[in-house]
Amino acid sequence: MESQNGDNVASNLLKAQSHIWNHIFNFINSMSLKCVVDLGIPDIIHTYGKPMSLSKLISSLPIDSSKQPYIYRLMRITTHSGIFSQQNVADNDLEIEYMLTDVSRLLLKDNPMSVAPFVQAMLDPVFTNPFHQLSTWLKNDDHAAFETTHGKLFWDYAAHDPIFNRLFNESMASDARLVSNMLIENFSEVFNGLESLVDVGGGTGTMAKSLAKSFPRLECIVFDLPHIVDGLKGSDNLNYVGGDMFQEIPQAHAILLKWILHDWNDEECVKILKKCKESLEKKGKEGKVIIIEMVLENEKENINETQTQLFFDMLMMVTLTGKERNKREWIKLISSAGFSDYKITPILGLRSVIEIFP
Repeated sequence: MESQNGDNVASNLLKAQSHIWNHIFNFINSMSLKCVVDLGIPDIIHTYGKPMSLSKLISSLPIDSSKQPYIYRLMRITTHSGIFSQQNVADNDLEIEYMLTDVSRLLLKDNPMSVAPFVQAMLDPVFTNPFHQLSTWLKNDDHAAFETTHGKLFWDYAAHDPIFNRLFNESMASDARLVSNMLIENFSEVFNGLESLVDVGGGTGTMAKSLAKSFPRLECIVFDLPHIVDGLKGSDNLNYVGGDMFQEIPQAHAILLKWILHDWNDEECVKILKKCKESLEKKGKEGKVIIIEMVLENEKENINETQTQLFFDMLMMVTLTGKERNKREWIKLISSAGFSDYKITPILGLRSVIEIFP
């Protein structure tokens, strides 16, 4: 009996150690993913057009000949994590054949919904280094660990670093392409009857361009900081306007806030939403705000989705002043800003469409 109890204690201790090790080395999955994107491995396999052997993959890569033996290990861990799949055609590691999965197809550069720019931006040291300062930040009065690390708030840093600013904008544009495609295909009724829409924080206009193309009668405005929209040209039903959403938002029948409010704390969100309400009231017609954000504690979530949402919540905490919110917190924001009604539709995977009405 004592031996069994001792075995259980030892087993639990080793499991606990393994659990901690997995947390310690979780970053290796991220950096391995970044490596296969940087090397263009998904595109190489895709161009080959059929399952690709390890030997053929190695010969196609722009790597030093001395590094060829390491590609098997890179592919082994990324296959284990579901980025690629494989089949064995002989009892020989070099004859393993690799294939794309739904995940790696999202990494293809010519995929209109590619998330490769998002991978490269989020795993850039500008984003990852602040996590090393998390405990330091908790002991000081800086707004975010990003400020502790870089000496500037995120938006100020982006405005003064054109290379990082382009990388970040490309990552947001890649996400906007995916979201706009899903939204237009599966929930286009959210735009029914609208005559005009302003995309607040719309970046270079990826989302608004898709909406303007799909709804030719919808007048679209991309509204963002002047240095982001400067020099960008619109079209027949698409215009760019520079400004500050904390001061005034252009008038429209609908205001789109895609992945904006999670950047800001509750007080700042209420200010933004009040400016939205003022804009809708000035337009004079019954309108709405369309918010695309995560809603935590959704009963339809699974454990992997919850973890992803919590990752994003920590990203907001470390990088900005914002957070991800549950339904109760969203309702509080909506009512605090003076809106009378809302509708939450969980239709975008990890995110939901939140419509709020004056």
